[in-house]
Amino acid sequence: MFIVKNIILTPLLFNRCWKTVNDVKMDMLKNKCSLWAAVAALLFVYTPAQTVAQTNAPAQPVTTTNAPALTSADLPDWLSRPLTLEECLNIALANNSDIKESQFDVESAIGQAITNRAIVIPKVVGKMGVNRVQDQYIERMPGSTLDVPTDSWTSSILVQQQFFKGGQMAASLKIARHLKEQAIYSHRAKIANVLTDVKTRYYDVLLALERIKVNEASVALLTKELEDSQRRFKAKTVPKFNVLRAEVQLANAQPPLIQARNDYRIAKNDLCNLLGYNIPRTVWEDIPLNLVGKLEAQPFEINLSEAMAQAIEKRPELGALRETEIIAQQGVRMAKGNYLPGIVGYGGYRSTSSSYKTDLTDIYHGWVIGGELNWSLFDGLMTKGAVDMAKARLSKTEEQLADTVRDIEVEVRSAYSSFIEAKETLESQEKNVELAEEALRLANALESAGSGTQLDVLDAETALTQARTTWVNALRNYSVSLANLERAIGITVQTTGEIETE
Repeated sequence: MFIVKNIILTPLLFNRCWKTVNDVKMDMLKNKCSLWAAVAALLFVYTPAQTVAQTNAPAQPVTTTNAPALTSADLPDWLSRPLTLEECLNIALANNSDIKESQFDVESAIGQAITNRAIVIPKVVGKMGVNRVQDQYIERMPGSTLDVPTDSWTSSILVQQQFFKGGQMAASLKIARHLKEQAIYSHRAKIANVLTDVKTRYYDVLLALERIKVNEASVALLTKELEDSQRRFKAKTVPKFNVLRAEVQLANAQPPLIQARNDYRIAKNDLCNLLGYNIPRTVWEDIPLNLVGKLEAQPFEINLSEAMAQAIEKRPELGALRETEIIAQQGVRMAKGNYLPGIVGYGGYRSTSSSYKTDLTDIYHGWVIGGELNWSLFDGLMTKGAVDMAKARLSKTEEQLADTVRDIEVEVRSAYSSFIEAKETLESQEKNVELAEEALRLANALESAGSGTQLDVLDAETALTQARTTWVNALRNYSVSLANLERAIGITVQTTGEIETE
């Protein structure tokens, strides 16, 4: 609409359009497609001039007119209200896909534990068999006239109990218990990773909002300076150079504002993804994500030795590996159990047809009780191979545990160092914004009094923007480094749902 209005209101462009249309042949004028092609070409010619005319105007958010807006029916309940960091953490706990997948792993481990415990639980087995043999196959006593039946059947229901299996029963029970613990530790580690990511993305959204405010304030100051320079130029109190310099400074302030708006869009997308929200593919930037909170430095004090000790004690990754080591130890025990015999007892009720009468309804039945001993005296070295594999898995687990301890110590050192850096940077910038604001005020006062220059004002405005940008970046870096340090240490994160990550 803006381009069409300029075509109508601009006499020069109107003359160009009229002259071009007159030059077109009459048969092309009758052809609608050719006419629209000529108009489109003229619009294309006009567009660069239009763009140049708008270079000094404040940048506006990019929008797509054909993208449908989100309605309340398309939004989850939590997206239609302001969200705190704590609420975001709880939403991630309920909806994040990685956490859900980890929960399924826990359920799978619980099922495996039930399978392992089954070795000590009695089994009830029902059997029934029907048999028919060829008459020539039946052996008869010489001279006997008995009619030996060719058909027979038998049925039984037995309770079987494993009494001994070379130590495998106790090992299997212990593995069942530690399988569940291992899965829970791994689940806590996954939750801790996701919640740390949610914190980081939450702070990224707040940072983008603050950067938008900082750069909008910078554009507003430079716009005011440009207007003031243009007014003074018209009054012939300053040269044209002042106007040009103000225009250049204003143009230079546009890209950071555009980048901040783009960072805001991306940060909202990333946070919504972590919260388990499927963003409609037709939506560009109008995600109504409203966060309640601001970037601020929460005090936190800990020394490196304490951080190391807490990490070794509390990190869920180490807990999961310790459980894995116990499971591997019991795996060696189970493999060695095949060297020893297995004893199974049973008791139950059995029915069978007569072995000497052809009447299948003539039934013999009664209680039975007994036991079996199975001992594989030589299995082709299969048990030896199983024991070697179990020992190798145990050695691998021990090495993984030692390596993970070293990695966690390095992670704690790096996170602690980054936190100290962010803390010192924040402290160094604590008063810088106030100083930059005062410097700008003095520069404006000196210029108004005639003892200052425009360059001093522009330099002061640039310094103020830089100070504000550095300050909000320092706040974000402090918050993110603190979240990473807490994750590296293994500090428990509690939500309103009373769910602990570690």
